[in-house]
Amino acid sequence: MHSGLTTHAPQTGPIGKTRFYQGNNALFRKGWVAVLIILPLSLLGGCDFPQEFKLSGELTGKPGRLTVLTRNIPTAYYLGPDGETGFEYDLVKAFAEDLGLKLEIKVAGSASELLSGMAGEQADLAAGGLTRTPEREKRFVFGPDYFMVSQLVVYRRHERHPQNLAELQNYALSIPARSSAAEQLRELSQQWPGLNWQTTYDYNTDQLLEKIWRKELDCTIADSNLLAINRRYYPELEAAFTIGEKQPLAWIINPKRRALAKKLNHWMQDFVQSNRFKDLKERHFGHIEIFDYVDIKIFNRRIKTRLPRYRALFERYGHEYRIPWTLLAAKAYQESHWDPLAQSPTGVRGIMMLTLTTADQMGVTNRLAAEESIRGGAAYLRSLLDQIPAEFREDERANVAMAAYNIGMGHIHDVRRLARAAGENPNQWSTLEKFLPLLRQEKYYKALKHGYARGDEPIMYVKRINNYRHILEKKLGLYTPPDTATTGPPLARK
Repeated sequence: MHSGLTTHAPQTGPIGKTRFYQGNNALFRKGWVAVLIILPLSLLGGCDFPQEFKLSGELTGKPGRLTVLTRNIPTAYYLGPDGETGFEYDLVKAFAEDLGLKLEIKVAGSASELLSGMAGEQADLAAGGLTRTPEREKRFVFGPDYFMVSQLVVYRRHERHPQNLAELQNYALSIPARSSAAEQLRELSQQWPGLNWQTTYDYNTDQLLEKIWRKELDCTIADSNLLAINRRYYPELEAAFTIGEKQPLAWIINPKRRALAKKLNHWMQDFVQSNRFKDLKERHFGHIEIFDYVDIKIFNRRIKTRLPRYRALFERYGHEYRIPWTLLAAKAYQESHWDPLAQSPTGVRGIMMLTLTTADQMGVTNRLAAEESIRGGAAYLRSLLDQIPAEFREDERANVAMAAYNIGMGHIHDVRRLARAAGENPNQWSTLEKFLPLLRQEKYYKALKHGYARGDEPIMYVKRINNYRHILEKKLGLYTPPDTATTGPPLARK
């Protein structure tokens, strides 16, 4: 390994790519963005340069360009519907822009690859949700800390679970290999020698949380931010208690970039105190909600109180763009609960919650004007429908278009390629439902053009909209038979 950390042989041998550890076992450590705690300015550490590092004063390796190594994960860097995004990406992009440098992104397949890349000086800096640890500080130069990581023992609600570390000794934990949780457990096992855990190379934290929700595992360790995100999709997930001390996140600096490190030190201290950083944090983490089941009573009430104000607009633009108006209305409810003034920290606005990019493309000048928003949302959905291959059945086209609306058409193309490579029909919605979740798994997304995506999210998104539509049509006496209620009637094409 090239990460510079010490490993000890497991007491139980490897089983495939999974290894079992018990008691005192040092493992690789990987950081995850967790709680949104900003360090006070006085606690922001500077860039320490051990004497063994031979530093130069070069700002970057390529004139006018900042080369950054990162990871394709939801808290760092990924391609969203509107292009490149991610908290670490936006943070390092702001740094590059303030220095007047062009940003060049290199994506590592894992934390281990990222550390190896920095050991080989393949980038100016690494920004990938990395924790600062004593072992890493022996080999790498870190910039100032900017977040603190807290880790939680997670279980499924109403299932048997530990209440504290003493009880945790009676459970077999499953955690990702080379994660910070593994090192945390190794440290805790000094006091609690009965702790035992299984590490896996096949599943990341998101996937282990899903396994807990499916009752395939008892518990795991996850940071609070990842838990909050996943509870939108798996509301039965619960935190039992926190383990260990909070840990800082920081960027790794190429040791030959001393001038860059000094600039980063000053920049970060100022930036985390600025409104720009508050906006960045709010945009990526301020809209985390626990997913709730559909409140039919509230929805039924709003069909009576809110829908009448906008029904004529849904009918008009549904007809103009050849989209069932009830589908358009259901989608608007999913987006904003029929609130024309709705706004999100991510920047989407209006009754159809359009991004600024989409609004510009559709000629919408005021996203908070209900009619403009509905027209723009209908036009955009139609543009996606027109991109769906003719091989899809007419009654499935709406599902594919809505999934693309949620996740981006590029990821839909990637999923179809996966299905085709697996010998399955890439022109069926049921096939896409099967393969979309694979976009979360590194062994699949690392070979795809558009990389990582939360592929299960559009599946739930489509199901919620179809459910709203089903309720709406039944309430209004427009109920479609059960065999077509989930997909609706065909949508006309040009």
